Amino acid sequence: MKNIIEVQKKIIPQAIELMEKRYAVLRQIAISQPIGRRMLANVLNLSERTTRTEVDFLKSQKMIDISVSGMTLTEEGKEVLESLELVMGEVMGISDLEIKLRDLLGIKHVAISKNVNEDRSIIIKGVAELAAKYLISTLASDDIVAISGGSTMRELATSIKEEYSFKDVTVLPTRGSVGSDIDIQANSVAAVLAKKLNSKVEFLYVPDELEGEAKDVIMSIPDIMVTSQHLREADKMVFSFGCADLMARRRGTSEDDINQLLNKGAIGEAFGHYFDKDGNIVMKLNTVGIDMNMYKNSKYPIAVFSGVEKVDAFMALYKLNKNLTLITDEDSAKEILNKINN
Repeated sequence: MKNIIEVQKKIIPQAIELMEKRYAVLRQIAISQPIGRRMLANVLNLSERTTRTEVDFLKSQKMIDISVSGMTLTEEGKEVLESLELVMGEVMGISDLEIKLRDLLGIKHVAISKNVNEDRSIIIKGVAELAAKYLISTLASDDIVAISGGSTMRELATSIKEEYSFKDVTVLPTRGSVGSDIDIQANSVAAVLAKKLNSKVEFLYVPDELEGEAKDVIMSIPDIMVTSQHLREADKMVFSFGCADLMARRRGTSEDDINQLLNKGAIGEAFGHYFDKDGNIVMKLNTVGIDMNMYKNSKYPIAVFSGVEKVDAFMALYKLNKNLTLITDEDSAKEILNKINN
């Protein structure tokens, strides 16, 4: 396939350009459906005329439906997009980048969401959707899946549109409650994911940070004990992570304490641990749920993130577990490659 694509690029480059454009339109409709024509044009930075031409073509080929609420993909459109994903991976060099990163990092698998002239929110949705598809493709009977909180994980769960029946799968939150935004807390994300998968779910309805006697009492509650044990037995760990200063602010940490963290070299936070560029723990919180040691020993951790500002944190995390699967966006993947080469 690669040879054919290279020939096409040289002999009929306009065909490749047109395919890229129509792929971008189909992909955007899939991510944002139902979506209006004007919004589609704005997101992809296309003229109204070009957008109308492409939409009319896709409608004539029965790949999209148009209604008052906006455009949606038909079943045929979904099949075409799925086939195009493979082709465009070759056209845009994504497949080569995935293999190169996997080998250079020495990790289990890399999947990259293509950036097609999109804004940040759409790029995150693309990464989340890719992560959801990957997770579903790996699920086995009786799997225990631990999932973290955060906006990307929320997008992952809500991006699942098809009906599934994983009645033997159990979904767990990786931790208790963090911050005031209920929708992106791990318990809420686990609930949404379990509903989408039609699976079982368990919760950790406890504050994420507990100390002393209060923690001992909470952890002795039978339901909490069972969920904690299941977390230690999790078959798959799906998580994201954040920059140290942003995560500290989300926890309500004072600016003075944040500055102290940064002065100690903290660049990221995951599982209640702030770490430096070498993966050394700068500060450990008394969190409930999965900790860094459990991550290090996980047989199937899946890291999902978007944004070049998180690359330094990832470069520290991946060294701690080479069983890791990475799912990210194209720009972040290229920045990881730059870090490796420099």
